[in-house]
Amino acid sequence: MNVNYLDYRQTKCFSTTIIRYLDHDPQLRPFISHFPTLEGFSELLKTKRVVETNRELLVEVLKKQYADLDLTNLTNTKVLSNIDSLLHPNTFTVTTGHQLNLFTGPLYLIFKLVTTINLAEALAIQFPDKKFVPLYWMATEDHDFEEINHTFIRREKIVWEHPAHGAVGRLQLNDIERVLQAYASLLGSSEHAQKLVKLVEQAYTQHSTLAEATRYLVHNLLGGYGLVILDANQPELKRTFSPIVLQDIVQQNSFKCINRSSHQLENVGIDVQGHTREINFFYLKDQLRERLVLKNGLYQVLHSNLVFDQEQLQQEVQNHPERFSPNVMMRPLYQEHILPNIAYIGGGSEIAYWLQLKSNFEYYQLDFPILVLRNSALIINQKQNAQLKKLGLRIIDLFDSIQTLQKKWVFSHTQHPLTLNQEWQELSIIFEKIKTQASPIDVSLVSSTEAIKARLHQALLRLEKKLLKAEKRNHREALSRIDRLKNELFPQGILQERTENFGSFYARQGESFIQSLVESFRPLDFQFTVLNEN
Repeated sequence: MNVNYLDYRQTKCFSTTIIRYLDHDPQLRPFISHFPTLEGFSELLKTKRVVETNRELLVEVLKKQYADLDLTNLTNTKVLSNIDSLLHPNTFTVTTGHQLNLFTGPLYLIFKLVTTINLAEALAIQFPDKKFVPLYWMATEDHDFEEINHTFIRREKIVWEHPAHGAVGRLQLNDIERVLQAYASLLGSSEHAQKLVKLVEQAYTQHSTLAEATRYLVHNLLGGYGLVILDANQPELKRTFSPIVLQDIVQQNSFKCINRSSHQLENVGIDVQGHTREINFFYLKDQLRERLVLKNGLYQVLHSNLVFDQEQLQQEVQNHPERFSPNVMMRPLYQEHILPNIAYIGGGSEIAYWLQLKSNFEYYQLDFPILVLRNSALIINQKQNAQLKKLGLRIIDLFDSIQTLQKKWVFSHTQHPLTLNQEWQELSIIFEKIKTQASPIDVSLVSSTEAIKARLHQALLRLEKKLLKAEKRNHREALSRIDRLKNELFPQGILQERTENFGSFYARQGESFIQSLVESFRPLDFQFTVLNEN
């Protein structure tokens, strides 16, 4: 694929917070470790503590989770090598996290993972005495099934209807067949499509849970690049975190630290993204994942009969650490506790809520990673490229709203004047003459003249709209093509990557699709990527 790059500002798709972060706004400096530059990584590596992670336990858990995958064949040796390297103190992870969306969900998960892979590679080149492992943290403990139970292929929605309770990683796949058939039919019959269908069927029919299926699918797509996948919902790992769990529930330290940072961010003009609670943990068991709250001196699990006093809570945390699940504001702390992590790759909203967390890391004496905005991209196929050229549109034009885009196109292609600016200027001069003439007779006539002028101005603006509307009718066919093109590339009016599944692109290009992303994404350049299919 051919590649072009745009400044994030040109796209008008990214928040002021993210633009300020990419501009290295000094007002954000207190809320981060370092800005995402090679110099920043160099500084962090000088101070990074190397003994805070239980590396032996991490490697043990990873190998257990990969037990059903053959890591000894040539395709997977890079993953095995990366896992083994985590035993060494000069190895660090580059991490991204994401939900277990159906068939990987929107494109941006693949973009996140490729960004993670490429950043690890870039750091390895810059710091050859160290090793960097790209790691995908599967959010297996999430319980919002409605967020992950669907995907889109060519704007067609596929939904997995399933009775869901508790952590989504534990969901059984016994009723997935109908959804697989729908996915396969939308992918088409190309050789690449059939290969992907086979892979997806193996993932979702030969594994019991959504977590296992997701690991298998992502591993087979990206394991060749050394991507390591972790499900941190493990008793062994949570046991190492249990002292912080108990302390934070009882003392509510995260609530205090994060609230303080949130107020400080608001004082420098940042809209905070995350909401912290007094207790930032769920109680997780079987098909239950509900918030833990303090009421009348007792710790209660919402929507259940489970209640603990402080002594019982302490025993429960010690005996069953796996039952305590961090929420979105606490998960980063758990992540950095169990990983030798150097960077976190996230989308715009993720980076924004991570800005609220640094003081909490400092309280618990954990290193804060460098925050890196994931790569974003727009993928344009050959037919769409031909339409762009035929319509005389630039790629950057597509980022305008459909109304603005159509209006600009009409103005650039019309043979007729569609504005009455010149006429209005001439009329304004006439009204000034009228006021000069009327004022000596009766000063109140000046305001009457201004009122008539204002009404006439509104009438002319309405006439302009009618002129534009009439001219749009003369270009109905071209504007209809613009509308279709805009909807294809920006489904539901938002970036393609936020809805469309990778499958439709893989069906056309096969493995070369992901290879093209790997070749095109530049994690530390912070530019929007536009990929044109050949």
